[in-house]
Amino acid sequence: MGDRGPADLSSDQDQHHRSQREARPRAEPVVLDARAGYGIEWAAEHLIGGGIIALPTDTVYGIGASLAHGDALRRIFAIKERPLSKPLPILLASAAALGSVALDLDERVARLLARYWPGPLTVLLKGREGMPAEVTGPDGIIGARVPNHPVALELLERAGGAMAVTSANRSGEEPARTAEEVVESLGGAIGVVLDAGRTPGGVPSTVIAIEHDGPTILRDGAIPGEHLLATWREIAAG
Repeated sequence: MGDRGPADLSSDQDQHHRSQREARPRAEPVVLDARAGYGIEWAAEHLIGGGIIALPTDTVYGIGASLAHGDALRRIFAIKERPLSKPLPILLASAAALGSVALDLDERVARLLARYWPGPLTVLLKGREGMPAEVTGPDGIIGARVPNHPVALELLERAGGAMAVTSANRSGEEPARTAEEVVESLGGAIGVVLDAGRTPGGVPSTVIAIEHDGPTILRDGAIPGEHLLATWREIAAG
């Protein structure tokens, strides 16, 4: 890709800011009860159709969109007023779903992830070719995890196994822990809120990168890094 001048970058920023303004709330979202038989099903249909929803996770509420709808992914940046340089994380329905978004893993890495998923472990690794730019960092790296929340897992399963999800708040604000807080923060900028009560909050996930010689701890979180590395040494030793 060729060099881009200041005018090109300015145009990009102007378009991004216009999108941010257009994403401001215009109406109240539809709030679906996750305990009702139709709640998760309708939320999944909204995602598959290209909509944006708020959903509970094992920490806070998130807003998400299908990886198949680039326009919806871009609207998430505008809604959150999130810098375009920060790729969106991916949530998966299971460890098996990782193969749909990432290149083939070393069997030892797969065993490590299986020990901690579902749970608070985010892994950075090489994404498959053709992954959306909105979830891809430098060198094609993506970040993924499997949340330990039954509603999130069922929704992910119904919606294809993977989706982009980030915390349900505008950048710089506190993440929402209830459906009411999502509505207060984001209003009608999203179409659907899947309400499953208060989320637990707590410590963010531990973040690791997969290198040639195994995992590197990038952020200590809910899983102590030393514990994770000890598990890796156990697996690597056979």
